[in-house]
Amino acid sequence: MSPRPEEAAMRREVVKRIETVIKDLWPTADVQIFGSFSTGLYLPTSDIDLVVFGKWERPPLQLLEQALRKHNVAEPYSIKVLDKATVPIIKLTDQETEVKVDISFNVETGVKAARFIKEYMKKYSLLPYLILVLKQFLLQRDLNEVFTGGISSYSLILMAISFLQLHPRIDARRADENLGMLLIEFFELYGRNFNYLKTGIRIKNGGAYIAKEEIMKVMTNGYRPSMLCIEDPLLPGNDVGRSSYGAMQVKQVFDYAYIVLSHAVSPLARSYPNRDSESTLGRIIKVTQEVIDYRAWIKKKWGSKINLSPELDNRLKMRDQIAPCNGEQQQNRDSEPSYNQRLALSLASTQQLSSGSSASSVSSLSGSDIQHGGMKFSMKGTHNQGNSYSPVGSGGIRQPVGNRGHHQYNRNIWRRKKHRDSLPISLSR
Repeated sequence: MSPRPEEAAMRREVVKRIETVIKDLWPTADVQIFGSFSTGLYLPTSDIDLVVFGKWERPPLQLLEQALRKHNVAEPYSIKVLDKATVPIIKLTDQETEVKVDISFNVETGVKAARFIKEYMKKYSLLPYLILVLKQFLLQRDLNEVFTGGISSYSLILMAISFLQLHPRIDARRADENLGMLLIEFFELYGRNFNYLKTGIRIKNGGAYIAKEEIMKVMTNGYRPSMLCIEDPLLPGNDVGRSSYGAMQVKQVFDYAYIVLSHAVSPLARSYPNRDSESTLGRIIKVTQEVIDYRAWIKKKWGSKINLSPELDNRLKMRDQIAPCNGEQQQNRDSEPSYNQRLALSLASTQQLSSGSSASSVSSLSGSDIQHGGMKFSMKGTHNQGNSYSPVGSGGIRQPVGNRGHHQYNRNIWRRKKHRDSLPISLSR
């Protein structure tokens, strides 16, 4: 699911079309990309986030809406003006590619957040691998958006950064660390060990778990810490997880994934009847045929238009350098190595390393040690919450009620156009 050069080329064309309309209206306006497309952490069906900087007393939403309709940039019924939202935006679907775009005005927070994420991607080279797999995992369960009862991408990224910052094993941050083990440990931490009731997440100053009472002292407008409390590293007093009312549903599916993967890599898994017919990662993540067809259509149409930006080119080269040499075979393998491919290979090797789960970074407000597999992992620098690891019981594993199975998010459906029969039916984000 990692971004391909032709997908980046297609998205740049979408941005260019919209930027042309904006420049016709306001020649001095500055159009910037933020969000997942700017960081490279986007899925094939992810939105593009744009922000327009200029001198207006109020965001000219209606004026831009009329111009977009006039130039037939967007599908006629897809343009929506959300002028009552906390951050007023225009939402649209590109006419040619059906990529969804959100446009805001004079909002600097998104651009700063993208810059912040890029810095941590340089610091933790493993971060993109974890994020893309976790985003796909939440996407297919309708938990990748706050308004559907999930968590935002920014919250997920901050959780992953905190996980790496406070991991009790120093080698967990190395570029050659076993990604399959890290994924299981991530699910273990946020699925069963993290104390959502009492503990908040802090990223700045090297990261820490902090009591919610301390966070509440600096919160603005009388807000109280949310269930998933993440201190905004860029805006003190802001709780990034404040709107994530379905955080416990996310916790539930993380716990489910931990159980499934820890069973899959245990020695007993060698006797499972479907061991050779399904990859380890494929037990929790599926990619629909519609998305595969959509990516094939993109490759066919934009494959000859690839013009890599220096940043994307460097990222692809770095990914090639750390790609694994051997491991599980992926069903839909391309010539380029993918983030999911490396993670699947790591999960395969994890079967040789683990008889269940390894120690994960956990949180509360007291130090602890974890004994596992004959090795003692010191946790004095982190916080143990009393919800320690316990062996998984026997019996069938049932997916949580909140988990809607291995189906791609079906909120909107790509519609086949009469004038564009070559575009496959695919599913929206």
